[in-house]
Amino acid sequence: MSVLRVDEAVGLTTTAHGGNLETRERVFGANRLPTIPPKSIFYFMLKALSDKIMILLSVVALVSLAIGIYEDVVTTDPAKKIHWIEGFSVLVAVIIIVLVSSVNDLNKERQFRNLNAKKEDRKIKGIRDGNTQLISIYDILVGDVLLLEPGDVVAADGVFISGMGLKCDESSATGESDTIKKGPSHDPFILSGSKVTEGIGKYVVTAVGEHSYFGKIMMAMRTENEDTPLQVKLDGLAERIAKLGTAFAILLFVLLFLKYIVTVLKTHGFGSDAATQESGSEVASQLVKILLTSIAIVAVAVPEGLPLAVTLSLAYATVRMMKDNCLVRVLSACETMGNATTICSDKTGTLTQNRMTVVAGVVGKNVMFAGDDEMGGNASKSGKLPGPSGPELLDRIMECAALNSSAFEAKNEETGEVELIGSKTEVALLQWADKAGFDYKLLRNNPNNTIVQVYPFSSERKSMATLVKVNKGDGSSPVYRIYAKGAPEVVMKYCDKVVLVPFSASPTAIKNQTNFSSDTTASPIQKRLGTSLRTICLAYREFSGEEFDALMNDILSHPLAFDQIVGQGLIMASVVGIEDPLRPGVIEAVKACKDAGVFVRMVTGDNVMTAKSIATQCGIYQRGGLVMEGEHFRKLSPERMLQVIPRLQVLARSSPLDKQILVSMLKQLGETVAVTGDGTNDGPALKMADIGFSMGIAGTEVAKEASSIILMDDSFSSVVKAILWGRSVNDSVKKFLQFQLSVNISAVLITLISALVDSDESSALTVVQLLWVNLVMDSLAALALATELPTNELLQRPPESKKAPLISFTMWKMILGQAVLQITINLILLFAGPYLFNFQALINAGGVMKTVVFNTFVILQLFSLINSRRIDNHVNVFVGILRNPPFYIIFIGVAAVQAILVEFGSAAFQTVHLNGVQWLVCIIAGSLTLPWGIILRLVSSTIFFRFVCQACTLKFWAKNFLSVCLFFFFFFFFLFFLYLSSSFPFYI
Repeated sequence: MSVLRVDEAVGLTTTAHGGNLETRERVFGANRLPTIPPKSIFYFMLKALSDKIMILLSVVALVSLAIGIYEDVVTTDPAKKIHWIEGFSVLVAVIIIVLVSSVNDLNKERQFRNLNAKKEDRKIKGIRDGNTQLISIYDILVGDVLLLEPGDVVAADGVFISGMGLKCDESSATGESDTIKKGPSHDPFILSGSKVTEGIGKYVVTAVGEHSYFGKIMMAMRTENEDTPLQVKLDGLAERIAKLGTAFAILLFVLLFLKYIVTVLKTHGFGSDAATQESGSEVASQLVKILLTSIAIVAVAVPEGLPLAVTLSLAYATVRMMKDNCLVRVLSACETMGNATTICSDKTGTLTQNRMTVVAGVVGKNVMFAGDDEMGGNASKSGKLPGPSGPELLDRIMECAALNSSAFEAKNEETGEVELIGSKTEVALLQWADKAGFDYKLLRNNPNNTIVQVYPFSSERKSMATLVKVNKGDGSSPVYRIYAKGAPEVVMKYCDKVVLVPFSASPTAIKNQTNFSSDTTASPIQKRLGTSLRTICLAYREFSGEEFDALMNDILSHPLAFDQIVGQGLIMASVVGIEDPLRPGVIEAVKACKDAGVFVRMVTGDNVMTAKSIATQCGIYQRGGLVMEGEHFRKLSPERMLQVIPRLQVLARSSPLDKQILVSMLKQLGETVAVTGDGTNDGPALKMADIGFSMGIAGTEVAKEASSIILMDDSFSSVVKAILWGRSVNDSVKKFLQFQLSVNISAVLITLISALVDSDESSALTVVQLLWVNLVMDSLAALALATELPTNELLQRPPESKKAPLISFTMWKMILGQAVLQITINLILLFAGPYLFNFQALINAGGVMKTVVFNTFVILQLFSLINSRRIDNHVNVFVGILRNPPFYIIFIGVAAVQAILVEFGSAAFQTVHLNGVQWLVCIIAGSLTLPWGIILRLVSSTIFFRFVCQACTLKFWAKNFLSVCLFFFFFFFFLFFLYLSSSFPFYI
């Protein structure tokens, strides 16, 4: 301590203009790991350019540009010097795609960096300027004196100063599975990253940041964010689609290449005579054009937007969830929470307000009091219930509340007010003592009271105790008192006496004691206090100096010391009832969960009557449900548990092990389990659950580290919001999947068919046009559909099963149906448009019909984007569209850019001007997506797929032989029509 120039009682000082702290930070460093340099836009551009498809397109485009420039050089006619435009346009399209994807990736990276910085920050107890206060882990410096309690995660390395029964779990740091006892005669070194499991302590910081033990480990294992399960699943789907698209591209290249060779050989052949034969430069140009068309098919077929859609949805959801008091630590929890089937929720602070107040109590065995005033003897002057008049008894009760507590005062940085920090139960007891006229600060600062040993609260024994040395100040030998508090049914078992306070004033009230049974005493007291109150029993015992001398110091910290010192011979002094009202909105939140098909269970450490009462109030417990105690639950056989759990609604007096068993059994039943927890021992259950929710206010650091999502307001309503956002993420991805697959199918088949029947082996959609379509349906569509705000309608349906397919029957119906519509409309416009719409002028107008097809195809995708806003059979796809500004901004923006490309794209996009009638045809044809979507939604998905499945069997074709013959007749007639149409002037 002297070397570090710090006083144990004072800690670091923030005076002298902060020079002391600044010097320490400059010499020893801050408690922060060096920040990873943020990736620049150039990094993401290089990453996007490293995509195989982009590399291939760029290389072929450069070859096309080189050949085009050569052809333009040798061409004498200035009007024909436009061969360079196609290759240049492809390069520009590649650059635009790379820029858009790079900006999206950059924004995603920034959002996640901000989220990580937020989730890593926390505050711990420390001493500065002689006061106990909360210090951010980022502000810890070498020389700081920090306090440790059960559940804390050590934030910096240090050396033990003082403490009682301190044990640390260093398994995450050293791999040692056993807890390590800390102390001067044991291991004095406190390692960062370890977890306090028992006891309390004080230590001085000796290493921070990258110089600490945990910091060195973190520096060695820095890794990139892992993909979520949905991202992995979609990556696999995208890879399969890419392989299928590549196969189509290879098939198209082979067919077009063979067709080109056969056509040339049957006509004028290959040779050096440029006037009558196909020259070498013309052959190279044609091959490059065929190759570009084939590669463009791969670019369109590969759904690069699928992972992007997940990333954007998760990034958007996590930012918005933060505003809804849900801090996402594990990204996969976002998507998993949407399909949660059951929630095991704590009571205190989650379902209730966690603002506990003593509202009633019993002093001794028979004197009731209501509130703080009566406890002080000021509210009632009738003599009926004046409260105990024995001042010594009142002193013992208030000393138990003040000294046997880990709560302390600290200044709230946000409000600037001094408030009590600690367990809500302990805060309520301190406030009760203060309002009853007892200054707990004076009791704590009394020089005659010296704390000898503390036995911290343990969820296993549901109690805590403090041993105090008391100097009476009258020259007599000091005495020792043990103060205990905890659950009445537990603490009463430690007692063999109870105070009998008479209703009349008596200075000897403390002496009226008798032996009693805890069972016969607890029940009447509980009935008096009511069933919805949390009850805390306060008890004490006094040792003489001689009795204490018989207890060695080593024995005091021995694991069995609690049973010997606290676990017997206590005097029950009082039982207080603490009320914790329901949080606003809890009743509605529980009802919303039930409407969403999510089964809510209460798992609490409170007694059965309190738990059942609160569960009934908030709607968790209903007629026909089961209420059990943890003691009985854990004794059931696994087979019996599996039978009982579906009806279990309340598990009271449960231990962390009970919660872990419950989660394990629920997962065996195939449930997707969400668990809330705030204690250190809730860690295993939080880790085991599919989604673990820890409490941001009342939760220990161990619980937060084990959880997937932190509830910043500790409210159950935030769990419902997490369900809502989880379902929104899943739906956004499915909406995009439905949109993109229909575009993929139609674009590939239209390109394939039109290129095969074209006399010049060129597709109805050029390479640049396909890249524009690819940009629309990848980046822009992903952004538009990923930013949909969730609605309460998402909570009106049951969760999806873990085995549910990524693409539902309803989605497949829409994907295939829309693809058929788009292919049909575009081929009809391409081959028969001028005749059907009496556009005779188009027969001799080269390129106009291709422009109409390109324009109609993009407009079809725009309306398909609207149609994809719903993945169910609801026909109204416009609900809430104005609540999503990115959607309609992208819709209007793409429509405007499309109009510009059509009217002014000219050589780059190979488009020509369209008149008003032609634009009207394009818009009407494109808008058919919406009424066709209504028709598809009205068709039952079951009937649709029953027909599809039957159509895939030989039995179906055998029964419908005539229909099969007619089908193939019209099919071959259509192919023959396409072949003849390839010589039509309007398609040249």
